[in-house]
Order: sequence, then C-alpha cells, then structure tokens
Amino acid sequence: MLINLAPDFLAALDAADPLEAYRRYLDDHLPVLSSYWHNYIIDLDSPHAEDVIRRALHADRRDLRALMEGVDLAAIAEDTMRRCEEAYEMDRSFDVYLMVGVGGANAGELVVGGRGIAFVCLEHFTGRPNHESLGLGLRPELLSVWIAHEIAHTVRYTSGSSRSELARVIEEMNGAYDFWETGSRASLRELLVNEGLAVSASRAVATGFEPWEYLGYLRRQYRRLRQLDAFLMHVVLADLDRRGLGLRLRYLTGGASAAQRLVGGKVIPERSGYYVGARMVERLVAERGIAAALRAPALEFADESEGDQTEGMQTA
Repeated sequence: MLINLAPDFLAALDAADPLEAYRRYLDDHLPVLSSYWHNYIIDLDSPHAEDVIRRALHADRRDLRALMEGVDLAAIAEDTMRRCEEAYEMDRSFDVYLMVGVGGANAGELVVGGRGIAFVCLEHFTGRPNHESLGLGLRPELLSVWIAHEIAHTVRYTSGSSRSELARVIEEMNGAYDFWETGSRASLRELLVNEGLAVSASRAVATGFEPWEYLGYLRRQYRRLRQLDAFLMHVVLADLDRRGLGLRLRYLTGGASAAQRLVGGKVIPERSGYYVGARMVERLVAERGIAAALRAPALEFADESEGDQTEGMQTA
C-alpha cells in the first residue's frame, strides 16, 4: 500500500501552532514514525528531539512544495511498487511511505508488527540542496531507485521463503527492525550482502541510471572505490564473519570518523560497504536471478577464492 504523509506534514507547517500540529501528526502515525525516529534519527523521548523538530518546522520548504506540485510522486511510487512485486516475486504485503524527514536518511526500511515498510523522505529529492531542511538535492527521478532499493530489503527481512540471517534476527525481535540491534547481531557478511542485493535489485527494477547513483555515491567517490577495488575486497575478508555495531558504522554508515574507517593502514571511503556488497552478490544474482538471491543465506554468496585469499594472513 502507498501512504503519502507529506500533505499531513505540510498541513502541520501551515497550522496556527505548528509544533502542536506536528505532535498530533506524530501521534496519528506513531508506530511507523517512532520507528523511523529510533532507527534513523534519535528516540522521540530524547531531550534533543524537540530541537530536531523545531529545526524541521522552521526550514524553508518552497523546494518541497514545488516538487509536490510539479511531479506526480504517487505515480512514480506506484509504478515502482508494481515492478518490484513482479521482479522480486513478492509473497508478503508491504507499505511504501512518502514522507518528510527531519534529517538523516534519504530513504530507509522498517519492519513494524512483522510488516515490511519502505520509506523515502521527499525533501532529499527536490533537485537542489537545502541546508535548512538538510535536503541532499537528488533528482526526483531517483525516487524509483530508492523505493526499489528499500522494498528489496523488506523481501529479505519478511518473505516466508527468506533464509537470511536478518530475517531470523527480526523474527526473534517480534517482527520489528532495529538498526542498532541488527547491526550488533548480524554478521558483517550478512549486512554487506543485504545492501549489495538492494543495489542489484534497484538496478533490475529502475533501469537507465548511472552506476554510482544506485550506490548513493557521487561520481568521484565511485571512481575512488573502483581504484580501491582489490584492496577493499581483500581487507574486508578478516571481518566478514564478525559481529558488532562498529563494523556496520565502518562500512555502511555515513558520518563515521576517519579513525573508525581505518582498515589495513588506509582510511576507506564512507559507505564503502555498498560497493563491496554489490560486488559480493554479482555472481549469484546472475546465476539465480534477483528474486531467489534476495532470499538466499549470505554464505551462499561466498566466493570460492575466499579461503585462498585468507591463507597466510596474520591477525593480531
């Protein structure tokens, strides 16, 4: 189901008391929005949450209003959802939320009550960066890429035939996705494969974009990662079967410090794990197709050369 929360957000902005109206908006959609805040911003009961809300309410939204007036966002989302249902052979109901975020991710995935949810934050897709709203300035056309990417995650997490480690972790957490818990309990291999599959899935559904756009990179960052390919694919081997939130932050999260990203004597680029993950899944996706690959356990993506590459490696 497609759910568009952006008009409700703008209505809160236009209210006589925007802060009180935003609080009512949160209450009306609390299960999903509280999960969004917890996983991608901060907990709503944090003492800093009101500062984040006030900043979002005071941001210039002319670019967002122009986007909503000039682009048929629902049509883009619904078309992408239809193509995902076919390409991913979806066997579980899911929701896509068009919403306005308060910073953080341009898009993301949630599981609430066992139901997969993909969301995109429209302020990031206006085509022009906005320092007040923290909008990234992505082209509106890229909405299809990120909707397809996030829906792919919901398949891996909730499909009845998924054999992924993340599906097991989410089931153990009573059908709820938690960025912090999954980052701590799932192996780095699973986390990399999970993102690599979402990149491959979006390529299959939303065709015609540049390679770096599917990865969420700028062109120069993609070029740098290509240069580091052999190093990255080698240095990650020692970490693949380890667990720990720090590994997720190192390889898959923007904003990590240089010290956190120091691996093998080099500071690797932010979010380099998206590139590594996409490389890891290439063979199996080509052999089995994206629908089967989305449900496969991470160890089935292991390259036969992994054992050879790790022989002779020394660890402290």
